[in-house]
Amino acid sequence: MAGSDGKPIIAVLCAAGGPPPPHMRVVEERATVRYCDADGLAAAVADADALFLWDFFSSAVRQIWDHAGSLRWIHVAAAGVDKLLFDELNDSDVIVTNARGVFDRPIAEFVLGSVLAFAKDLHRSHDLQLARTWKHRETLPVAGTTALIVGTGAIGRETARLLRAVGMDVRGAGRTARAVDPDFGTVVASGELAAHVGWADHVIMVAPLTEATRGLIDATVLAAMKPTAHLINVGRGPCVVEDDLVAALAGGQIAGASLDVFATEPLPRDHPLWSAPGVVVSAHMSGDTVGWLDTLARQFTDNAVRWLDGEELVNVVDKRLGFVPAHPQQSRPQPSPADA
Repeated sequence: MAGSDGKPIIAVLCAAGGPPPPHMRVVEERATVRYCDADGLAAAVADADALFLWDFFSSAVRQIWDHAGSLRWIHVAAAGVDKLLFDELNDSDVIVTNARGVFDRPIAEFVLGSVLAFAKDLHRSHDLQLARTWKHRETLPVAGTTALIVGTGAIGRETARLLRAVGMDVRGAGRTARAVDPDFGTVVASGELAAHVGWADHVIMVAPLTEATRGLIDATVLAAMKPTAHLINVGRGPCVVEDDLVAALAGGQIAGASLDVFATEPLPRDHPLWSAPGVVVSAHMSGDTVGWLDTLARQFTDNAVRWLDGEELVNVVDKRLGFVPAHPQQSRPQPSPADA
């Protein structure tokens, strides 16, 4: 629906008190842009054609859905869309796009850093330094070790390529098993994870949060891992059953865990993971390198220009799957201002 000036209307959801996205001038010149926070979202989308979720962890769209009847496109400035999707949106004709591609290399580098820190005992070295204690130890090699990457999308593939570059043997776990894959070599079925994790020195969760991945790393999977194994989670917190992980670490079932995401964020101060043996906690930052917000904003403006020009959108999410397929099939025409 065009505004009174004939321009398409794009609502932009910002965090309360937070700044709007940068680099929006190219969009503002061609569309009516309404900036709002969650309290003003219902009014902003009342006759809007598109919505940009700059507040990318917001779940406010569900609450105002009855006011969003004119929306045809939602872009979320995040790779994961689990905070956005709900049944009414999934059943609608609204196209959803995401930030696929922005976080691939940064997260892969973060995973490599976590592998190196675990193998070379760097966190213990830091603790010993704080205690002014000189204690010589032997550390583990990285070349020749094994990694099972759970999640075979773009982030998982970039991670696989980087770990292979330092001499690690890598496999993937995804929705469909296959014997030959250019990045993972072998892909096993993630639904049969317990049968395969015993092979891996490092089990790396990069999968999006879907009904299939929620609670995927549970007591059964943890019990099947090597006692020397290291779990890394840079995907979504609810993919790991945290109570089961705490018990596995306390019981020595696995050697350690590097956790960047949690079921509740920020991680509560009294949560047992803070002090669980072998755990390294980081604040959901694996993909956030210097300049990442600029990159996210420019990704949206590039897609918005495509939309304004009537071209196909990129990074279209399959709402049934909860992510962008490797080879997305467009089942209907892309929405454009010309449809208004």
